[in-house]
Amino acid sequence: MKIVLQNLTKVFPSRNKKSNEEVVAVSDLSFTIPDGKLVGLLGPSGCGKSTTLYMISGLQKPTGGQIFFGEDDVTTLSPENRGVGLVFQNYALYPHMTVKQNILFPLQNLKGADKLDKNTMLERALEAARLVQIDNLMDRKPSELSGGQQQRVAIARALVKMPRVLLLDEPLSNLDARLRLQTREEIRRIQRETGITTIFVTHDQEEAMSISDVIVVMKLGVVQQIGKPQTVYDNPVNLFVAKFLGTPPINVFKANVKGGKLYINGEAVLDVQGVADREVFAAIRPEGFIPAENGAMTCTLSSIEVMGRDVSIVSKNEAMLTPTIRSIVDADYKISATAQTVKFDLKPHKVFIFDSETEERIYFGDQSAPETGI
Repeated sequence: MKIVLQNLTKVFPSRNKKSNEEVVAVSDLSFTIPDGKLVGLLGPSGCGKSTTLYMISGLQKPTGGQIFFGEDDVTTLSPENRGVGLVFQNYALYPHMTVKQNILFPLQNLKGADKLDKNTMLERALEAARLVQIDNLMDRKPSELSGGQQQRVAIARALVKMPRVLLLDEPLSNLDARLRLQTREEIRRIQRETGITTIFVTHDQEEAMSISDVIVVMKLGVVQQIGKPQTVYDNPVNLFVAKFLGTPPINVFKANVKGGKLYINGEAVLDVQGVADREVFAAIRPEGFIPAENGAMTCTLSSIEVMGRDVSIVSKNEAMLTPTIRSIVDADYKISATAQTVKFDLKPHKVFIFDSETEERIYFGDQSAPETGI
């Protein structure tokens, strides 16, 4: 099911009686989600991603704009008539019901022409349970299940209705690290097997990048960038996106361009022909550093962390805006832990420069703006 959002806006009234300032949770949001794709809505708390999800589900009414499922305008349609399956962050299972009863519940509430007989409901419930691999837990209560198992029950309950759209609101937040990894792989497997158009809300960029076909990065209710996860990582359109994506995070410096060269802390570290002289922010991915005896950039060495096949070099520079500089290099590079300084050359495609006022991307060399849209 293709989903089209057109100029979607949600404004909440002010809670402050003195100021009467309205809160714009989502502002003029427009994009199309192709049929059968898994799209991650990504951003920090308060960016409007869950509000967007609830408007798509029908739980919240937009202040402005339209929502289409295929060719159908569902903007004013009630949630139960939209054909959506919604999985909440806290699972929202009925504690007094068994797993089977929880999964059956949405089917037992179907009315009229949609009403199913008992055998069909049981078959559908068992099929959904098998899909999420909990068919051996049907007689247990939620209190007898682990967090990961409860999450699977919630997904099965959403899938049993055979929804046109599956909506997941931070579904992994309450799981430990190992279960998060396992469950996100399961979500991806289920989505591929069913082919249901899925929207996945998360603040965890690693989570979104690992399972999404496309990510939508949001900030303060406004879309910052839409694209394939690797494309957005490799080609951020502004400093916010560059800083939000990546583990370890990108290294940011105060810098300036002069005579076609990028200067960091007075050192000419890279050719940036075609860029006018100006103050900029320079951002370098951790994997963008090349240790070199006569490298262009000098940093004060803090420590070296060996991580198997990689080495993390922690250093400092007077121009840095991040707490430390973290450089990830191949373990074959031999660097003395007793050295006072370390020198680097830089990989041009891992260096991004941004306007110091607007924080918008400035392209140089072979770099070019990414294609927009999905």
